Amino acid sequence: MTSAAATPASPAPATPAPARLPSLTGLRWIAALLVFGFHAGTMRIIAEPDYKAVVDALFTLGLSGVQFFFILSGFVLVWSARPGDSRRTFWRRRFAKIYPNHLVLWAATLVVAWWFADPVLPAAALENLLLLQAWDPRPGWFYSINTVSWSLSCEFFFYLCLPLALPLLRRARPRVLWALIVVLPLLILALWPAQHLVPEVSRWWFTQIFPPVRSLEFWLGAVAAELMLRGLWRGPGLAVASGIFAATWIAAAQWIAAEWWTTLLAVAYLLVITAAADADVRGRRSPLRSRTLVWLGEVSFAFYLVHVLVMTSVLRWSGDWGTGFGGWRGPAVVCGFLVGTLILAALLHRFVETPMMRRLAPRRPARPTPVPAQRTPDRRTTYVDSR
Repeated sequence: MTSAAATPASPAPATPAPARLPSLTGLRWIAALLVFGFHAGTMRIIAEPDYKAVVDALFTLGLSGVQFFFILSGFVLVWSARPGDSRRTFWRRRFAKIYPNHLVLWAATLVVAWWFADPVLPAAALENLLLLQAWDPRPGWFYSINTVSWSLSCEFFFYLCLPLALPLLRRARPRVLWALIVVLPLLILALWPAQHLVPEVSRWWFTQIFPPVRSLEFWLGAVAAELMLRGLWRGPGLAVASGIFAATWIAAAQWIAAEWWTTLLAVAYLLVITAAADADVRGRRSPLRSRTLVWLGEVSFAFYLVHVLVMTSVLRWSGDWGTGFGGWRGPAVVCGFLVGTLILAALLHRFVETPMMRRLAPRRPARPTPVPAQRTPDRRTTYVDSR
Protein backbone atom coordinates (compact mmCIF):
# COMPACT_ATOMS: atom_id res chain seq x y z
CA MET A 1 0.00 0.00 0.00
CA THR A 2 1.36 3.40 -0.93
CA SER A 3 2.24 5.58 2.00
CA ALA A 4 0.19 8.71 2.38
CA ALA A 5 3.34 10.55 3.35
CA ALA A 6 5.58 9.21 0.57
CA THR A 7 5.45 12.47 -1.36
CA PRO A 8 7.42 15.70 -1.23
CA ALA A 9 6.55 17.35 2.03
CA SER A 10 6.62 20.76 3.57
CA PRO A 11 9.72 22.41 5.05
CA ALA A 12 10.68 21.43 8.56
CA PRO A 13 9.36 23.52 11.43
CA ALA A 14 11.57 25.99 13.21
CA THR A 15 11.59 23.82 16.33
CA PRO A 16 10.98 20.10 16.79
CA ALA A 17 7.30 19.44 17.43
CA PRO A 18 6.30 17.71 20.67
CA ALA A 19 5.01 14.16 20.65
CA ARG A 20 1.74 15.15 22.38
CA LEU A 21 -0.51 18.17 22.54
CA PRO A 22 -2.26 17.69 25.89
CA SER A 23 -4.05 21.04 25.69
CA LEU A 24 -6.01 19.76 22.70
CA THR A 25 -7.04 16.74 24.73
CA GLY A 26 -8.36 19.11 27.38
CA LEU A 27 -10.27 21.01 24.70
CA ARG A 28 -12.11 17.81 23.78
CA TRP A 29 -13.85 17.85 27.15
CA ILE A 30 -15.00 21.42 26.67
CA ALA A 31 -16.51 20.48 23.30
CA ALA A 32 -18.26 17.44 24.82
CA LEU A 33 -19.59 19.58 27.68
CA LEU A 34 -21.06 22.09 25.22
CA VAL A 35 -23.00 19.34 23.48
CA PHE A 36 -24.14 17.88 26.81
CA GLY A 37 -25.42 21.27 27.97
CA PHE A 38 -27.27 21.82 24.72
CA HIS A 39 -29.06 18.48 24.98
CA ALA A 40 -29.84 19.01 28.67
CA GLY A 41 -31.51 22.26 27.68
CA THR A 42 -33.47 20.93 24.72
CA MET A 43 -34.76 17.97 26.76
CA ARG A 44 -36.42 20.50 29.11
CA ILE A 45 -35.11 18.82 32.24
CA ILE A 46 -35.17 22.14 34.12
CA ALA A 47 -38.69 23.53 34.55
CA GLU A 48 -37.88 26.55 36.73
CA PRO A 49 -37.80 29.51 34.25
CA ASP A 50 -34.96 31.36 35.97
CA TYR A 51 -32.72 28.29 36.07
CA LYS A 52 -33.61 27.32 32.52
CA ALA A 53 -32.75 30.81 31.32
CA VAL A 54 -29.22 30.37 32.66
CA VAL A 55 -28.79 27.03 30.87
CA ASP A 56 -30.18 28.46 27.65
CA ALA A 57 -27.85 31.45 27.85
CA LEU A 58 -24.82 29.23 28.39
CA PHE A 59 -25.61 26.41 25.97
CA THR A 60 -27.89 27.76 23.23
CA LEU A 61 -25.03 27.30 20.76
CA GLY A 62 -23.83 24.08 22.36
CA LEU A 63 -24.65 22.00 19.30
CA SER A 64 -21.65 23.66 17.69
CA GLY A 65 -19.50 21.53 19.99
CA VAL A 66 -19.67 18.96 17.19
CA GLN A 67 -18.21 21.59 14.87
CA PHE A 68 -15.45 22.01 17.46
CA PHE A 69 -14.81 18.25 17.32
CA PHE A 70 -14.62 18.21 13.52
CA ILE A 71 -12.11 21.09 13.35
CA LEU A 72 -10.07 19.57 16.16
CA SER A 73 -10.08 16.17 14.45
CA GLY A 74 -8.71 17.61 11.22
CA PHE A 75 -5.98 19.45 13.10
CA VAL A 76 -4.91 16.50 15.23
CA LEU A 77 -4.86 13.93 12.41
CA VAL A 78 -2.70 16.07 10.13
CA TRP A 79 -0.45 17.02 13.03
CA SER A 80 0.02 13.38 14.01
CA ALA A 81 0.57 11.93 10.52
CA ARG A 82 3.96 10.26 10.20
CA PRO A 83 6.09 9.52 7.15
CA GLY A 84 5.83 5.81 6.44
CA ASP A 85 2.25 5.37 7.61
CA SER A 86 0.25 3.60 4.91
CA ARG A 87 -3.35 4.32 4.12
CA ARG A 88 -4.31 0.87 5.37
CA THR A 89 -2.54 1.50 8.68
CA PHE A 90 -4.28 4.83 9.11
CA TRP A 91 -7.73 3.43 8.35
CA ARG A 92 -7.20 0.47 10.65
CA ARG A 93 -6.13 2.73 13.50
CA ARG A 94 -9.14 5.00 13.10
CA PHE A 95 -11.47 1.99 12.97
CA ALA A 96 -9.96 0.69 16.21
CA LYS A 97 -10.47 4.06 17.87
CA ILE A 98 -14.07 4.67 16.81
CA TYR A 99 -15.89 1.45 16.08
CA PRO A 100 -15.75 -0.62 19.31
CA ASN A 101 -17.43 2.15 21.32
CA HIS A 102 -19.96 2.65 18.57
CA LEU A 103 -20.77 -1.06 18.50
CA VAL A 104 -21.32 -1.18 22.27
CA LEU A 105 -23.66 1.84 22.19
CA TRP A 106 -25.47 0.50 19.13
CA ALA A 107 -26.22 -2.73 20.99
CA ALA A 108 -27.11 -0.91 24.22
CA THR A 109 -29.55 1.35 22.37
CA LEU A 110 -31.28 -1.66 20.82
CA VAL A 111 -31.63 -3.22 24.28
CA VAL A 112 -33.22 -0.01 25.56
CA ALA A 113 -35.55 0.05 22.54
CA TRP A 114 -36.58 -3.53 23.29
CA TRP A 115 -37.19 -2.64 26.96
CA PHE A 116 -39.53 0.21 26.04
CA ALA A 117 -41.07 -1.75 23.15
CA ASP A 118 -39.95 0.87 20.63
CA PRO A 119 -40.25 -0.10 16.98
CA VAL A 120 -36.91 -0.49 15.19
CA LEU A 121 -36.56 -0.64 11.43
CA PRO A 122 -34.00 -3.36 10.59
CA ALA A 123 -32.77 -1.36 7.59
CA ALA A 124 -32.17 1.71 9.76
CA ALA A 125 -30.39 -0.40 12.39
CA LEU A 126 -28.12 -1.92 9.73
CA GLU A 127 -27.42 1.49 8.20
CA ASN A 128 -26.44 2.81 11.62
CA LEU A 129 -24.31 -0.23 12.40
CA LEU A 130 -22.32 0.39 9.21
CA LEU A 131 -22.11 4.13 9.95
CA LEU A 132 -23.84 5.07 6.72
CA GLN A 133 -26.75 6.96 8.26
CA ALA A 134 -25.40 10.46 7.63
CA TRP A 135 -25.76 9.84 3.91
CA ASP A 136 -29.49 9.14 4.21
CA PRO A 137 -31.61 12.32 3.98
CA ARG A 138 -34.84 10.68 5.08
CA PRO A 139 -36.10 12.37 8.26
CA GLY A 140 -35.23 10.30 11.31
CA TRP A 141 -32.93 7.89 9.54
CA PHE A 142 -29.77 9.91 10.07
CA TYR A 143 -30.64 10.09 13.79
CA SER A 144 -31.48 6.39 14.03
CA ILE A 145 -30.49 4.15 16.98
CA ASN A 146 -27.92 6.10 19.05
CA THR A 147 -28.71 9.56 17.70
CA VAL A 148 -25.28 11.13 18.23
CA SER A 149 -23.57 8.48 16.10
CA TRP A 150 -24.42 10.48 12.96
CA SER A 151 -21.20 12.41 13.65
CA LEU A 152 -19.20 9.16 13.54
CA SER A 153 -20.66 8.53 10.11
CA CYS A 154 -19.22 11.90 9.07
CA GLU A 155 -15.89 11.15 10.75
CA PHE A 156 -15.55 7.88 8.86
CA PHE A 157 -15.93 9.81 5.63
CA PHE A 158 -13.21 12.24 6.75
CA TYR A 159 -10.95 9.33 7.63
CA LEU A 160 -11.48 7.78 4.22
CA CYS A 161 -10.53 11.01 2.46
CA LEU A 162 -7.57 12.21 4.54
CA PRO A 163 -4.87 9.74 3.38
CA LEU A 164 -5.88 10.46 -0.22
CA ALA A 165 -5.72 14.23 0.24
CA LEU A 166 -2.72 14.43 2.56
CA PRO A 167 -0.04 14.28 -0.20
CA LEU A 168 -1.71 17.26 -1.90
CA LEU A 169 -1.80 19.11 1.40
CA ARG A 170 1.89 18.44 1.99
CA ARG A 171 2.82 19.75 -1.47
CA ALA A 172 0.56 22.82 -1.38
CA ARG A 173 2.24 26.20 -1.49
CA PRO A 174 1.77 28.45 1.54
CA ARG A 175 -0.38 30.91 -0.36
CA VAL A 176 -2.73 28.07 -1.32
CA LEU A 177 -3.02 27.01 2.31
CA TRP A 178 -3.74 30.56 3.45
CA ALA A 179 -6.32 30.92 0.68
CA LEU A 180 -8.05 27.80 2.03
CA ILE A 181 -8.08 29.26 5.54
CA VAL A 182 -10.08 32.16 4.10
CA VAL A 183 -12.22 30.25 1.62
CA LEU A 184 -13.39 27.39 3.87
CA PRO A 185 -15.23 29.65 6.38
CA LEU A 186 -16.79 31.49 3.45
CA LEU A 187 -18.04 28.18 2.05
CA ILE A 188 -19.55 27.41 5.46
CA LEU A 189 -21.30 30.78 5.31
CA ALA A 190 -22.51 30.02 1.78
CA LEU A 191 -24.44 27.01 3.07
CA TRP A 192 -27.18 29.33 4.31
CA PRO A 193 -28.29 30.38 0.80
CA ALA A 194 -27.19 27.05 -0.73
CA GLN A 195 -29.69 25.11 1.38
CA HIS A 196 -32.48 26.51 -0.78
CA LEU A 197 -31.19 24.37 -3.64
CA VAL A 198 -32.46 21.23 -1.89
CA PRO A 199 -36.04 20.36 -0.87
CA GLU A 200 -37.16 22.01 2.35
CA VAL A 201 -37.55 18.68 4.12
CA SER A 202 -33.84 17.93 3.50
CA ARG A 203 -32.33 21.29 4.41
CA TRP A 204 -31.42 20.38 7.98
CA TRP A 205 -29.78 17.20 6.75
CA PHE A 206 -27.89 19.06 4.02
CA THR A 207 -26.46 21.78 6.25
CA GLN A 208 -26.02 19.86 9.52
CA ILE A 209 -25.49 16.19 8.64
CA PHE A 210 -24.31 15.62 5.04
CA PRO A 211 -20.66 14.44 5.34
CA PRO A 212 -19.13 16.39 2.41
CA VAL A 213 -20.65 19.59 3.79
CA ARG A 214 -19.47 18.92 7.35
CA SER A 215 -16.01 18.09 6.01
CA LEU A 216 -15.43 21.81 5.44
CA GLU A 217 -14.79 22.11 9.18
CA PHE A 218 -12.47 19.10 9.20
CA TRP A 219 -10.38 20.52 6.33
CA LEU A 220 -10.18 23.88 8.06
CA GLY A 221 -8.44 22.22 10.99
CA ALA A 222 -6.28 20.11 8.68
CA VAL A 223 -4.99 23.13 6.74
CA ALA A 224 -4.22 25.03 9.94
CA ALA A 225 -2.21 22.06 11.24
CA GLU A 226 -0.15 21.98 8.04
CA LEU A 227 0.59 25.68 8.35
CA MET A 228 1.63 25.25 11.98
CA LEU A 229 3.84 22.29 11.17
CA ARG A 230 5.66 24.43 8.63
CA GLY A 231 6.08 27.19 11.20
CA LEU A 232 3.91 29.53 9.13
CA TRP A 233 0.83 29.87 11.33
CA ARG A 234 0.21 33.32 12.74
CA GLY A 235 -2.49 33.69 15.34
CA PRO A 236 -3.20 35.10 18.80
CA GLY A 237 -1.99 33.51 22.02
CA LEU A 238 -4.22 31.31 24.13
CA ALA A 239 -5.50 34.07 26.42
CA VAL A 240 -6.44 36.34 23.53
CA ALA A 241 -7.92 33.49 21.48
CA SER A 242 -10.02 32.41 24.47
CA GLY A 243 -11.26 35.98 24.85
CA ILE A 244 -12.17 36.13 21.17
CA PHE A 245 -14.05 32.85 21.52
CA ALA A 246 -15.97 34.05 24.60
CA ALA A 247 -16.87 37.34 22.91
CA THR A 248 -17.96 35.53 19.75
CA TRP A 249 -20.08 33.08 21.75
CA ILE A 250 -21.86 35.84 23.67
CA ALA A 251 -22.36 38.04 20.60
CA ALA A 252 -23.68 35.18 18.49
CA ALA A 253 -26.12 34.06 21.16
CA GLN A 254 -27.43 37.56 21.82
CA TRP A 255 -27.18 39.75 18.76
CA ILE A 256 -25.82 38.09 15.60
CA ALA A 257 -28.13 36.55 12.99
CA ALA A 258 -28.22 32.74 12.93
CA GLU A 259 -26.79 32.45 9.42
CA TRP A 260 -23.47 33.82 10.71
CA TRP A 261 -23.15 31.51 13.71
CA THR A 262 -21.35 28.54 12.18
CA THR A 263 -18.84 30.68 10.29
CA LEU A 264 -17.96 32.90 13.24
CA LEU A 265 -17.74 29.98 15.65
CA ALA A 266 -15.59 27.99 13.20
CA VAL A 267 -13.08 30.84 13.14
CA ALA A 268 -13.21 31.26 16.93
CA TYR A 269 -12.76 27.52 17.50
CA LEU A 270 -9.83 27.42 15.08
CA LEU A 271 -8.09 30.28 16.90
CA VAL A 272 -8.46 28.50 20.26
CA ILE A 273 -7.27 25.16 18.86
CA THR A 274 -4.18 26.62 17.18
CA ALA A 275 -3.37 28.78 20.20
CA ALA A 276 -3.62 25.77 22.54
CA ALA A 277 -1.39 23.72 20.24
CA ASP A 278 1.11 26.57 19.99
CA ALA A 279 1.21 26.84 23.79
CA ASP A 280 2.17 23.16 24.00
CA VAL A 281 4.74 23.47 21.20
CA ARG A 282 6.41 26.44 22.89
CA GLY A 283 6.02 25.13 26.42
CA ARG A 284 3.93 28.07 27.51
CA ARG A 285 1.42 27.97 30.35
CA SER A 286 -1.91 26.35 29.47
CA PRO A 287 -4.65 25.50 31.97
CA LEU A 288 -6.05 23.11 29.37
CA ARG A 289 -3.32 20.56 30.04
CA SER A 290 -4.07 20.11 33.71
CA ARG A 291 -4.23 16.46 34.76
CA THR A 292 -7.99 16.64 35.37
CA LEU A 293 -8.85 18.24 32.05
CA VAL A 294 -6.62 15.86 30.13
CA TRP A 295 -8.31 12.87 31.77
CA LEU A 296 -11.74 14.32 31.01
CA GLY A 297 -10.63 14.85 27.42
CA GLU A 298 -9.51 11.24 27.17
CA VAL A 299 -12.97 9.98 28.16
CA SER A 300 -14.83 12.67 26.18
CA PHE A 301 -15.47 10.45 23.15
CA ALA A 302 -17.14 7.81 25.29
CA PHE A 303 -18.99 10.57 27.20
CA TYR A 304 -20.33 12.00 23.96
CA LEU A 305 -21.60 8.62 22.77
CA VAL A 306 -23.27 7.77 26.08
CA HIS A 307 -24.90 10.99 27.27
CA VAL A 308 -28.10 11.15 25.19
CA LEU A 309 -28.93 7.47 25.72
CA VAL A 310 -28.48 7.85 29.49
CA MET A 311 -30.62 10.96 29.80
CA THR A 312 -33.49 9.83 27.59
CA SER A 313 -33.61 6.33 29.11
CA VAL A 314 -33.70 7.56 32.72
CA LEU A 315 -36.29 10.25 31.98
CA ARG A 316 -38.53 7.76 30.19
CA TRP A 317 -38.15 5.16 32.92
CA SER A 318 -39.00 7.69 35.65
CA GLY A 319 -41.93 9.12 33.73
CA ASP A 320 -40.42 12.61 33.65
CA TRP A 321 -39.73 12.77 29.90
CA GLY A 322 -40.75 16.21 28.62
CA THR A 323 -42.19 17.42 31.95
CA GLY A 324 -39.11 18.84 33.65
CA PHE A 325 -38.25 19.19 37.33
CA GLY A 326 -39.31 22.20 39.34
CA GLY A 327 -37.17 24.33 41.64
CA TRP A 328 -33.67 23.20 42.53
CA ARG A 329 -34.40 19.62 41.41
CA GLY A 330 -33.90 20.47 37.73
CA PRO A 331 -30.26 21.63 38.07
CA ALA A 332 -29.64 18.75 40.50
CA VAL A 333 -30.91 16.21 37.97
CA VAL A 334 -28.70 17.72 35.25
CA CYS A 335 -25.68 17.50 37.56
CA GLY A 336 -26.63 13.90 38.36
CA PHE A 337 -26.77 13.10 34.67
CA LEU A 338 -23.36 14.71 34.21
CA VAL A 339 -21.76 12.64 36.96
CA GLY A 340 -23.53 9.39 36.05
CA THR A 341 -22.68 9.74 32.37
CA LEU A 342 -19.07 10.51 33.23
CA ILE A 343 -18.83 7.34 35.33
CA LEU A 344 -20.24 5.22 32.51
CA ALA A 345 -17.95 6.94 30.02
CA ALA A 346 -14.91 6.21 32.20
CA LEU A 347 -15.89 2.52 32.31
CA LEU A 348 -16.40 2.42 28.55
CA HIS A 349 -13.05 4.10 27.99
CA ARG A 350 -11.27 1.80 30.44
CA PHE A 351 -12.76 -1.54 29.44
CA VAL A 352 -13.65 -1.10 25.76
CA GLU A 353 -11.94 1.82 24.05
CA THR A 354 -8.46 1.42 25.50
CA PRO A 355 -8.09 -2.39 25.26
CA MET A 356 -9.61 -2.47 21.77
CA MET A 357 -7.16 0.18 20.60
CA ARG A 358 -4.31 -1.96 21.92
CA ARG A 359 -5.68 -5.10 20.32
CA LEU A 360 -6.90 -3.81 16.97
CA ALA A 361 -4.70 -0.84 16.14
CA PRO A 362 -1.36 -1.56 14.43
CA ARG A 363 1.79 -0.43 16.14
CA ARG A 364 3.08 2.89 14.96
CA PRO A 365 6.67 3.17 13.74
CA ALA A 366 9.07 4.78 16.16
CA ARG A 367 9.00 8.55 15.96
CA PRO A 368 12.06 9.89 14.16
CA THR A 369 14.51 11.76 16.30
CA PRO A 370 13.91 15.48 15.75
CA VAL A 371 16.69 17.31 13.95
CA PRO A 372 17.41 21.02 13.92
CA ALA A 373 15.17 22.71 11.39
CA GLN A 374 16.61 23.99 8.14
CA ARG A 375 14.29 25.96 5.96
CA THR A 376 15.18 24.36 2.67
CA PRO A 377 12.52 23.11 0.28
CA ASP A 378 13.83 19.56 0.06
CA ARG A 379 13.67 18.84 3.79
CA ARG A 380 10.82 16.79 5.18
CA THR A 381 8.81 17.77 8.22
CA THR A 382 9.12 15.54 11.26
CA TYR A 383 5.49 14.70 11.96
CA VAL A 384 4.50 13.42 15.33
CA ASP A 385 1.69 11.76 17.19
CA SER A 386 -0.41 14.06 19.34
CA ARG A 387 -2.93 11.49 20.54
